[in-house]
Amino acid sequence: MKQLTQKLKDGNLRVIEVPAPRAGAGQVLVRTRFSVISPGTEGSTVSTARKSYLGKAKERPEQFRQVLESLSQKGLVQTYRAVMKKLEAHSPLGYSCSGVVEEVGAGVVGFAPGDLVACGGAGYANHAEFVAVPVNLAVKLPPDARLDRAAYNTVGAIALQGIRQADLRLGESCAVIGLGLLGQLSCVMLRASGVRVVGIDVASAPVETARAHSADAAYATDEPGLVEKVLEFSGGLGVDAVIIAAATSSTEPVNLAGKIARKKGRVVIVGRVPTDFEQETWYKKELDLRMSCSYGPGRYDINYEERGVDYPAAYVRWTEKRNMESFQRLLETRAIDIGFLTTHSFDIEKAPEAFELILGRKEPHLGILIRYAESGPVPARKVVTGAPGPEAKVVAAFIGAGSYAMNNLLPNLGKGVTLKGVVTATGTSARSVADRYGFEFCSTDAEDVWKERSVNTVFIATRHNSHAKYLLRAIEEGRSAFVEKPMCMTPEELEEISAKVASLAAGGKPPRVMVGYNRRFSPLSVALRERMGDGPMAMIYRVNAGAMPGDQWMQVKEIGGGRIIGEACHFVDYLIFLNGSLPVEVHATVMEEPEHLEDNVNISLRFANGSIGTVSYLAVGSKSLPKEYVEVYKAGVTGVLHDFKELAVYGKGKPWTKRLVAQDKGQPAMMRLFLESVREGRPSPIPFEELHAGTLATFKAVESFRTRRALSL
Repeated sequence: MKQLTQKLKDGNLRVIEVPAPRAGAGQVLVRTRFSVISPGTEGSTVSTARKSYLGKAKERPEQFRQVLESLSQKGLVQTYRAVMKKLEAHSPLGYSCSGVVEEVGAGVVGFAPGDLVACGGAGYANHAEFVAVPVNLAVKLPPDARLDRAAYNTVGAIALQGIRQADLRLGESCAVIGLGLLGQLSCVMLRASGVRVVGIDVASAPVETARAHSADAAYATDEPGLVEKVLEFSGGLGVDAVIIAAATSSTEPVNLAGKIARKKGRVVIVGRVPTDFEQETWYKKELDLRMSCSYGPGRYDINYEERGVDYPAAYVRWTEKRNMESFQRLLETRAIDIGFLTTHSFDIEKAPEAFELILGRKEPHLGILIRYAESGPVPARKVVTGAPGPEAKVVAAFIGAGSYAMNNLLPNLGKGVTLKGVVTATGTSARSVADRYGFEFCSTDAEDVWKERSVNTVFIATRHNSHAKYLLRAIEEGRSAFVEKPMCMTPEELEEISAKVASLAAGGKPPRVMVGYNRRFSPLSVALRERMGDGPMAMIYRVNAGAMPGDQWMQVKEIGGGRIIGEACHFVDYLIFLNGSLPVEVHATVMEEPEHLEDNVNISLRFANGSIGTVSYLAVGSKSLPKEYVEVYKAGVTGVLHDFKELAVYGKGKPWTKRLVAQDKGQPAMMRLFLESVREGRPSPIPFEELHAGTLATFKAVESFRTRRALSL
C-alpha cells in the first residue's frame, strides 16, 4: 500500500510501498478515504527534520541530553546505532483520518466491515491507504456521513477538550488566540454552544476567515487598541476564558491572555507556548491557568488506547473517544459547518507537495486533505524490497525488529548470512529495516516467514507475550531459533516448549534453541569465569535498573510479564553461567511500594554444586549510578565486575585487572557463536537445560515473593 513517510535525518518526504497492516486484537482495519494534515504540528515536525544536527538538538534538548547520557554509558558505537536507527527510519506522519472498515480484529464489538469510521491517534491514523486503529480511537459514523469532514476527527477532539477545560457557560465570552485549524474549530464549536467568541491571530488571512465563518469578532494582534476592543466586546468585564491555540516561542499570547481575561478568568493552553507570563497582571486578576491534554482523558494511557480499557462515564464523562464522538455528532446534526476549513486537497501520490506548500508559505492555507481511492483489493502484507541473492548456510528471517534488534542483533550478524525477510507490526518499520539491512522482503504477517522454506534460522524479537508462540512454531518447523529474553512468560509455556524439545531430542533431532542472554558472552564475563574456576562460590549481582512507569508495556503483565520475568531472567542466567551448575532452590523478597510494580526484588538462589547467589534488582536508585555490578567470592579469590567495562580479580599479590575502552555486554560474541553453531551443525551455545532452569527459577522467584516462601526447583 502507499504511505507518506519522512526521514528524520533530512526531512525527506516520500510516498512509498509498505506492507498493509493487520487488524490486531481490539483493532479495526480501515481503508482510508481522507486524512487531514495539521499544518502546525506536522509542518513543525518536517521543518525540524530538515534542520542541521545542531538545529535538531536545539529544537529537542531533552532528546539531545539522552544522547549524551547514552554516550557516557554505552559508548560511541551503540549510541551511533541508536541515533541513526531513528534518523534513517521511514517515519509515519498523520493522526486524523476517515474511511471504511475492511476487517475487525479479535474481541472487537460495535464495528463491522463496511462501517464508515473516523479515526485518530499518532502512529495509527496515518497518511496511508490502510490503517489499523484500536477501537478506543475509532468512531462509528452514520451511513450518510461526509467523510471529507469527518476526517477532521482528531483536531476536532483536541479543540473540544480545550473548550471543556475552559468550563464556559451559555452566554459567556471567550477569546481564542491563534486561528489555525485548532483555533477555527474552537471558535466554531464555542459559538454553536452559545458562547460569544472573539478570535485573535498575528496574520490577517485567518482573521478574515474567522470573521466570515467562525467568530463573532476577530482582530489581528497589531490592531490598534486591541485590548480595549476585546474589553468592549465583553461588556467591559474582560472575557470569561481565553483559549490559546497558537504555537510560538514568544510569551506574547500568554501575556495578552492576562490582559483581556476578566478577574478570576480562565486561560487554557491548547497549543504550544511558553508560560512565563507577566506575574503582576495575573496575580491581581487571580487568573486560573489550565493545560489541555490533547484529545482528552485516555491520551497517553496504554491501557486505554492500546488495550481498549474504558473509563467509567460516571467518573470520567469525557474521554478522548467520547470527545471524538461528540465532535462527529456536531457534524452529523449540522450544528457546526466546517466546510470552509478545507483550502487544499491532494491525492496520496502527491502528498509531499502539500508539505512544500505549508513550509514554503507560498499561499494561504488552513485545512489540507489527502485523498485516497474509494475501492480496490486489500494490498498484500508482503512487499519485495530486494532481489534474491546467493544463499548462504544461514538464511535468516526476523519476526520483530525493534530497538534492541536494530542496535544489537542485526549489526552483529556479520558476513555469510542471507537476510530473507523481516516482519514487524507496522509497514513503515518493516520497510525501514528491510531497506537499511537489505532483506529480500518485508511483511506485517509472520506467516510469510514460515512460507519461505529456505529460511533455516528465525530471530524472534517481538513483545514478550508472543515469544513462546513463535518459538514453538520454529521448533515444529525445524528452524534454528534465536528468541530474545524471556523465552516465555508462563510455567505452562515453559513446559510445552521443554516437552517439544525433549521429544525431538529423543528422536535424534534436537532443535537448536538460543535465548538472548548476551552477558555471559562478554569478554570480561569469560575472563571472570576462567579466573574463578569451578566449585562452590558466592555471587552478588546488583542491578540499578531504574524506574519504569507502570503503563510501559514491559510492566503490563499480559504483554511484558513484568520486569522480573521480562528482564531479571538475564541475571539469573548469569549466575548459572558463573558457577557452572543449576539452581535447586529460590527465595525472593519484594520491597513494598505504593504502585506495587514488583520491580525492587532480592532473589536468593542455591545451586546444585553448593554455590549461593543473590540478584538485587532495584528500580528506586539514582540514574547516576552505573547499572550493573557483580562480586564473586571463592576460596580466597574475589572477582569484581563494574558494568561490563572493568574487571578486577583479587587473590594473593597484586590484583589482576582488565579494562575495556567501551562497554561490551557480549552481543557480538553471542551472535558470532550462535551463527557458527548453525553453520557447523553444532548445539546452541547455551545448553537447553540451562535455559529451562534459568527460566523456571525466574518464575519461582515471582511465586516466592508473592507467597513469602522458599521454593524448590
